[in-house]
Amino acid sequence: MTGAAVSAARRREVLDALRRGVVPAAGLDLLAVGLDRFERSVAEDLAAVASGGSVFKAVRGEYGSGKTFVTRWLAERAKKAGLATAEVQISENETPLHKLETVYRRLTERLATSTFPPSALRNVVDGWFYALEEDVLTADDRAGDDPAALEKAVGELFDRRLLGVGRTAPAFAAALRGYRSALVGGDEATASALLAWLGGQPHVAASARRAAGVRGDLDHFGALGFVQGLLVVLRDSGFKGLLVVLDEVETLQRVRSDARDKALNALRQLIDEVQGGRFPGLHLVITGTPAFYDGPQGVQRLAPLAQRLATDFSTDPRFDNPRAVQIRLTGFTEGSLVELGGRVRELFAGGTSPEAAARIEKLVDDAYLAELAGAVAGRLGGRVGVAPRLFLKKLVADVLDRVDQHADFDPRRDYPLTLRRAEMTDLERNLAGRAAASADDIDLDLD
Repeated sequence: MTGAAVSAARRREVLDALRRGVVPAAGLDLLAVGLDRFERSVAEDLAAVASGGSVFKAVRGEYGSGKTFVTRWLAERAKKAGLATAEVQISENETPLHKLETVYRRLTERLATSTFPPSALRNVVDGWFYALEEDVLTADDRAGDDPAALEKAVGELFDRRLLGVGRTAPAFAAALRGYRSALVGGDEATASALLAWLGGQPHVAASARRAAGVRGDLDHFGALGFVQGLLVVLRDSGFKGLLVVLDEVETLQRVRSDARDKALNALRQLIDEVQGGRFPGLHLVITGTPAFYDGPQGVQRLAPLAQRLATDFSTDPRFDNPRAVQIRLTGFTEGSLVELGGRVRELFAGGTSPEAAARIEKLVDDAYLAELAGAVAGRLGGRVGVAPRLFLKKLVADVLDRVDQHADFDPRRDYPLTLRRAEMTDLERNLAGRAAASADDIDLDLD
């Protein structure tokens, strides 16, 4: 797609995100460089999920290699294929992996579809009840003449659709039934409270829980049953499945050993449940660093988990198997970084005047992109794979914007690259500090 063919809103969303130095929430197909090797296997996985299967995949890459970009690119493709999505950031304090009830709560908070942003839980649930009504009316078009009869028929269909879930998570079905009853009765407060409880939120009013006949808060084991229930609701609402990304799982390496062991076992349990067919329509993806998959404080700490994730990466990365349970991101090269810069340049120029577009093509040519990419990577100790974020931020905010707005601006003459510590991540600051240090500044441990 050329830059001119992109809508103004989509272009603005992508470029504004790059100016801020963050991964855009959408439009990643415009920036996808080097992901063609994954397209076939991704399409196969999404097709398997859409047909009622379940898929687990582990994404492996160093910090800055593009794990977040890849998973959001995957989420865009999943939405286009008719799936709902949820991206959950794993962290010791906010979302510990060994507490699946918290993971489920974050999942529902981040639930999104192609038409509804997070949280889309209420839209999905309401859409499910609407679909039940439509199915009843399709079977008997006279049912709509009697509201009481219609509600009874919807309730009977409700019970049949959730029969399997009711065996493992009866509270899920009870909360849904209570939500529907509250809506029909005009009790919005109770309906909202029960929807919150259905989403795993704690501290829901006792009166609302009593109305639905449910008790307490969702626990670790109940969360798995609730995921089953959510998948049924999504499927019957017209969605083909659910993509869940558990991002930054490597943070498990920094938690207490007892919590780490529980989290690793929870991950092993999730993988077994997915591959065992408990969650038809679920595509579960985790991301982590090589140290997490290979180091003593990560996956290797739990032998059964290590066995499930074992993948051979001893060969040339060109011959990696994208269908394997674990896939490797090799990061950017200078060539792919220039290609990415060229796509951003084209996207930017497509939204400017013909005069500005011509000036951009002349002043920000591929040779200049290579110079800028090399300069940014050089400030980061030569680590090209870590350079994309800052490279794109500088390219859009400091170069392209100025060429567009100032007719006499020449980036080769008027823009000396500046990288300030305040705009860097911890990793970037660390690499910049190493690059700036001379040999005399390095302490050698000779013991």
